[in-house]
Amino acid sequence: MAFWSSTPALTPKVPRKILFMFTLSLSVTYLFYSLMSCYNTLQFPLQDNYLYQARLVTEESTLGALRKKLYSATWSQGYFSENVGESTTEQTRTAGYAVSVAVIEGTGTLQTEERTKAWFKTQLAPTEMITGRNVVFEREQHQESSTTDDELNRRGDSTATPEYGEKKLPHAIIIGVKKGGTRALLEALRVHPDVRAVGVEPHFFDRNYEKGFAWYRDLMPSTLEGQITMEKTPSYFVTNEAPRRIHSMARDTKLIVVVRNPVTRAISDYTQTLSKKPEIPSFEVLAFKNRTLGLIDASWSALRIGIYALHLETWLQYFPLSQMLFVSGERLIIDPAGEMAKVQDFLGLKRIVTDKHFYFNKTKGFPCLKKPEDSSAPRCLGKSKGRTHPKIDPDVIHRLRKFYKPFNMMFYQMSGEDFQWEQEEIQ
Repeated sequence: MAFWSSTPALTPKVPRKILFMFTLSLSVTYLFYSLMSCYNTLQFPLQDNYLYQARLVTEESTLGALRKKLYSATWSQGYFSENVGESTTEQTRTAGYAVSVAVIEGTGTLQTEERTKAWFKTQLAPTEMITGRNVVFEREQHQESSTTDDELNRRGDSTATPEYGEKKLPHAIIIGVKKGGTRALLEALRVHPDVRAVGVEPHFFDRNYEKGFAWYRDLMPSTLEGQITMEKTPSYFVTNEAPRRIHSMARDTKLIVVVRNPVTRAISDYTQTLSKKPEIPSFEVLAFKNRTLGLIDASWSALRIGIYALHLETWLQYFPLSQMLFVSGERLIIDPAGEMAKVQDFLGLKRIVTDKHFYFNKTKGFPCLKKPEDSSAPRCLGKSKGRTHPKIDPDVIHRLRKFYKPFNMMFYQMSGEDFQWEQEEIQ
């Protein structure tokens, strides 16, 4: 006001109202340009399209970063991990891109820090999974499968129900995982009078899809009213096309995934391969690209199958969690009746398979099936199950546990169930 009052040339000529409007317009203009200049600095969170019906992954960027790491650099450069004080830091470096995932011991929280912002020009689509990267992996999967084309062609169901009724496409499928306990679960389910399941693995949604649904339906056993049709093929869980193909068959299909501590699962997977091909290198050689530097070979099928979070991500784009059941392979051994109760409830079946149907075989180290109404000997799985694992260097086990830990944490959050594999390792 002192300025205006001390300027006689302006005071008589410019009315106060005009001066007020002029000053106000300048203020509004200044405010407008200030907002425009800082607009680019404002960040608005985007909601990813993961329709998780359990707890959301606390760090969405972590899964993408770890997926990017595994799909790109690790195929040729491996994976590096090292201890830092009380925490474990999993460091990955890809072309112009680095992300650090700090896993704080005892809290289960994941903290991510972007070290650079130079992302790859071409990023993987959300539906892409680990597939077709390694010819050896595909050949290995084919050779280790328990099902051959001849077995499928001459398939015969050995259950007691005669072949009358109607052949139907599966209502429920055990989609994984290999060496997790899928065979034990299937055999226990076949005891139930309302379950009819094909004994061999059809591999329809990963290898035989071009043969058509008529061929697939013909593999199934006939069912009566009130019975459900099932099959199991563990490789579906890690097959990129399987979720979309199963969804196109029937979007209300129920899916069962038997999971197991990924370190133990990997050793069991190797043990099976070793029994068929004794000339293969040692587990330690296959697990590392460079043992001295701790470069883990995540492209080896025995290891990448156990990265459950990455595989589950694609399934959740087609099926809600309400249609998926995650069965603990460990609890299936310790408490088979308890896990079977969950499975029967999930399938809408009466709880007929109970603890009376199981007998623990100390020699094999897992339960065997028996009929409670007679005194016949319990029926155990074949020689291919319960093999003795080779002795693995404890340092290798330790490094693998560190490698899997962030993925396990994400899997717990995505599935809504804590399998406590870390607690199991501490004990």
